[in-house]
Amino acid sequence: MTTELLERAAAQGPAPQDTRLKIVDCDIHPQAARPDELHAFLPERWRDYMKTYGGFFRQPLSDTLSHPRMAPDVARADAWPPGGKPPGSDLAFMRAQHLDPNNVEHGMLMPLNRGPGNQRNLEFGAALAGAVNDWQIANWIERDARLHGSIVITQEHAPFAIAEIEKRAGDRRFSQIMMPPKSLEPQGRRRYWPIYEAAQAHGLPIALHVGGINGYPATASGSPSYYIEEHHSNVTAMQSLITSMVIEGVFEQFPRLKIVLVEGGIAWLPALKWRLDKHWKRLKSEAPHLKRAPSEYIHDHFWLTTQPLDEPDDAGDLAEAFELVGCGRIMFSTDYPHWDFDAPAFVADKLKLSDDKMARIMGGNARELYGLS
Repeated sequence: MTTELLERAAAQGPAPQDTRLKIVDCDIHPQAARPDELHAFLPERWRDYMKTYGGFFRQPLSDTLSHPRMAPDVARADAWPPGGKPPGSDLAFMRAQHLDPNNVEHGMLMPLNRGPGNQRNLEFGAALAGAVNDWQIANWIERDARLHGSIVITQEHAPFAIAEIEKRAGDRRFSQIMMPPKSLEPQGRRRYWPIYEAAQAHGLPIALHVGGINGYPATASGSPSYYIEEHHSNVTAMQSLITSMVIEGVFEQFPRLKIVLVEGGIAWLPALKWRLDKHWKRLKSEAPHLKRAPSEYIHDHFWLTTQPLDEPDDAGDLAEAFELVGCGRIMFSTDYPHWDFDAPAFVADKLKLSDDKMARIMGGNARELYGLS
């Protein structure tokens, strides 16, 4: 980790922040304290399977994280609890470092444990998804009412995914369904439609957090040479999934479906809407199922989160980008405990928006979307 990253983490660290607003953090990453912590939530068959074989992904070495090298879940340097547990694994430390000083009233858990949706053994993936969801309840949600679970699913086999959604949908401790953006096929493809149907039926948003292991190169031109290229490709993955879902007609079929894009940036969205509208006007005969311009579907069905915040030299440019996206569709997130964490005070300082719009971004929009009191 560079000195610059250490200084930025320290500047955004555990010191109390501006608490005028009650915060809804839409991206908190809980971590298991031990590799075998999930075993208690797995049936015996799959405990033995995990011990004997482990997971199988669609590309080698994909279960490692690149930056900082070998740090759990790309964690910031000051996120290690005093007892030596991995960052994000100690609730008491999370409270002291993040939830309490940053005045977090509600926090959305986004567990990245073991990648159930990326497993090639679909039955094992389904068992892992159930274990992660039970683990969220026992280790996090039951212990702190501010925390809300995300229903982890295996998106590549719709029946398994729907079974897990049906099992959890009536539990108000879960606020959304979690899928990776990088799946085997673009998200608009009909193999995923049964999942969208279940989400709409239960009124649950689908959160697509950057990542996923689909076995394909990270960029359209092949595998990159540098981590910075891989990291930036999260933006193009989000652009692709929006385009796929809109053009394939997902929102004509499911007009009440709500999608949250987590950790994919914001400033690129206006240009995508403009370009899609331009091409739709000239090529609409190819997609007669679209009754409206692509930008209208995007505005009505997609929400975005602030982290990682775009940081232009002129703060006015950032405010203009937020206005073009629509401040009613942007929700605050920190990415705690990762190295590119954005504290509430940091975001408030960078954004030059009215108090009303800031209140909506920092909490109001999320309360409305998730039905939070």
